[in-house]
Order: sequence, then structure tokens, then C-alpha cells
Amino acid sequence: MGELSGKVAFITGAARGQGRAHAVKLASEGADIIALDLCAQIESVPYPLATAEDMAATVKLVEDTGARILTYEADVRDRDAVKSAVRDGTEKLGNRLDIVVANAGIAPMAAAEAWQDVIDVNLTGVYNTIDVAMKPMVKFGNGGSIVLTSSVAGLVGLGAPVAGSVGYAAAKHGIVGIMRVYANFLAQYSIRVNSVHPAAVNTPMIDNEFTRSWLSGLAQETGGGPDMGNALPVSALEPEDIANAVYWLVSDSARYVTGVTLPVDAGYVNKR
Repeated sequence: MGELSGKVAFITGAARGQGRAHAVKLASEGADIIALDLCAQIESVPYPLATAEDMAATVKLVEDTGARILTYEADVRDRDAVKSAVRDGTEKLGNRLDIVVANAGIAPMAAAEAWQDVIDVNLTGVYNTIDVAMKPMVKFGNGGSIVLTSSVAGLVGLGAPVAGSVGYAAAKHGIVGIMRVYANFLAQYSIRVNSVHPAAVNTPMIDNEFTRSWLSGLAQETGGGPDMGNALPVSALEPEDIANAVYWLVSDSARYVTGVTLPVDAGYVNKR
């Protein structure tokens, strides 16, 4: 039996990448999973987003751990759709919700028309997720833990003067404000709220022609080199590295950790 046995986790952006890694890690520790992803393309995003086939692969990996998983194709920009998924998932998994990982996000960094989409997905989508999910968490009365996926771009001025890039940094900084407000508000209910701040992670969001080209150009402009200047000699982390940090944050080992911005970044922020 894992440490999270009997608990239920709601994860957005769960079809692939970091979201999939979170789902598999938490499931391997005993949690049942409510997985949400758009599984469709957003016009301003110049690389392929997750598909229904990606979500099916996540389902298989979670089920292989012995955990239950329910999936919902929904847009985090649509508050009612997020609310419907949470309501349906918690009812089917025993009327409880212990863990929320607001992970869904896009990175249209060089897209001049992407400001509104990246703000809507990466900031409003996180707000929708936490504001909808906290209500059943409070009602069920089991306490819990909420983790918001930000970025090193939410702690330092990483980016370029293009709408998609500036919007990404603005949204990831905004997540910190959301986290701190809810950490204070939800503490009375024994619900902890923290944010994680990864450097580049080896996922389809990074490992695509568009993003590789943007990162390479940005690194040359800033003199950081192709690894974006991480302190440790690694150019990209693995999704499981972030999932391990999220697991620690939601576990009892971090039971008194709340309101924290946790870099998982190979020393990127510290080097700045």
C-alpha cells in the first residue's frame, strides 16, 4: 500500500508530459486519478498539443499501477467544464478529493498573436482549477494539498519581447500570486497550496522544432548556452523529476509546507 492509498487526485494537462508523470507517480503511491486534458489543438500554439491517443496511453500506465483513473476531455478555460469533471469524478471515486495538480499549460513563446490564449490557459485556467476544486475539498473535510505548475519563468525574467513569451512569463508569475492567496485562505481547512517551478523539461512542449528553435535563439542572445544556463550540467530535466517533487509536496512528509515556490530547475534560478 502506498502512502497515498485511498486518496483521490485531480490533475489537469494529464494526457502527456508532466501531467502524465504526475498521474503515474501519484497512482503508484496509491491515489486514484481524475485526469483532465483538452486533447485538441489551440490555433495560436505552433506545436502539436495532446490527443485522445495520448490520454489513452496515460490511462494504461495508471491502470498498470492498480489505481483507478477517470478521464475528461475539457478545457481549463471553461470553468463549467472543469466543475463538471470534478463533480463527476469525485462522486464516482467515493466523494473525496485530496490532491489537486493544476498542471495544464501552453508555451507559444514566439507567437505574436498568443497573448490572450496563454493568459487564459496558463493563468485563468489555473484559477478555474483551484477555485472549483477547493470547494469539494473543503466540503469533504479531509484537508489536502494543491500544487500549481509554474516555471522558472515565474521567478525570473526569462523571455523575449513577443506576446506569447511575455504572456507566458506574466501568467507563470501570476500563478505565484494565486498560490499565496489560496495558501493563506485554505490553511484553516488544513489544505496546503504550493507552486513548482521547473526549468526546461523533456516533454513534447519543449521537444519540438518550434520550441527548440526559440530556446536556441534566446540562449544565444542571453549568452546562456543551449542548456539555458542551468547550474548543474543538464540541459533538460525529465518529467519524473518534477513528479517526484510534486509527490513530496502532496505527501505527509511536507505536511507543514505551504505557500512555497519550489524550483526544480538544476540550479537555474539560483544562477540568476
